[in-house]
Amino acid sequence: MHKILSVLLATLSASAIAQDDVQVYGRLNVGLERLQNDGTPVARLSNYRSVLGFRGSEDLGGGTRILFQIEGTLSPDTGAGSPAARDTRLGIEGAAGTLFAGNWVTPYNGATASLDPYYPTTAGYMSIMGNGAGATVSNTSDTASFDRRQQNSVHYWTPLWHGVQLRVAHGLSEERPASGAHPSLSSAALIYEQGAWYASAAYERHHAYQGPGLNDSGAKLAAAYRYGETRVAMIAERLRYETAGGTLARNDVYAALTQQMGRHGIKLGIGHAGNGSGSAADGVTVGFVRKGAATGATHYTAGYDYTLSRRSALFVYYSHLSNRRNGVVDFAINSLGVQPGATLKGVALGLRHNF
Repeated sequence: MHKILSVLLATLSASAIAQDDVQVYGRLNVGLERLQNDGTPVARLSNYRSVLGFRGSEDLGGGTRILFQIEGTLSPDTGAGSPAARDTRLGIEGAAGTLFAGNWVTPYNGATASLDPYYPTTAGYMSIMGNGAGATVSNTSDTASFDRRQQNSVHYWTPLWHGVQLRVAHGLSEERPASGAHPSLSSAALIYEQGAWYASAAYERHHAYQGPGLNDSGAKLAAAYRYGETRVAMIAERLRYETAGGTLARNDVYAALTQQMGRHGIKLGIGHAGNGSGSAADGVTVGFVRKGAATGATHYTAGYDYTLSRRSALFVYYSHLSNRRNGVVDFAINSLGVQPGATLKGVALGLRHNF
């Protein structure tokens, strides 16, 4: 038995050495929150999508590499977690670009997530932008959100060319809902990042998510500029759903400002969702999008970060989400559950550590 164990350990060690680089990484991110949901107090310890992951590559020669990543969830507040519920993939990278498959954020999601200084906390812009947060979803587990990590998806990223990259993905049609639909997803983003500038244009289509022959779409444009330690960002988005009762659409905008001063950071974010429009009857709702007058919402957050080290920071923020009379927008992460017209507000004190 001792000899067998020695052989197994030697084999595993040799396999590990064969990898060019294997990195263990993670993020622990929690906050103490004191909130109000239409005046009802809520006190809680919230997890802000803490993660544990492993990633690496193997050089095949000729400029070609095998890529792998396994990333899971951690919940310091409850102890829960899943080993591969976040960005997990296996793929190949070479002169022609990167091709991979797995459970990964869509190009539409990735095109603007970095522009929100509160992603992915309770104050994240997904309350407004993208209509909620799909942390890890299939074609049937979440049929509303355009902020998605898509299971069973295949991705292709072109090589960078003067700061420009095209990213496309397809979520395979593996589900068979009772409606008889064969739902699938197509997503694309064109990204430019060079010097002080960042810009993106993204489009995503959900095929048969609301039923056979009914397709939903999201389109957005974004730009950001960094001047020294100051960055400003703007995003505009249009979401459109096809339901059995007609179309439902909404326009959203988001703006952010961050300012770093040594160890001190100031962060401001504001998003606004317009009223739901389209041919559907008043009251038709998909996620946080509702048809009718006074169905929009505004969400703003102001906060402060203090950098403790290269890997750790303390932070505090105040967040205020105000629905119009018939709006049903909620926090996308750590939601509270809202009634039409609800106002959500409160403060959070948190600690973040990356490793």
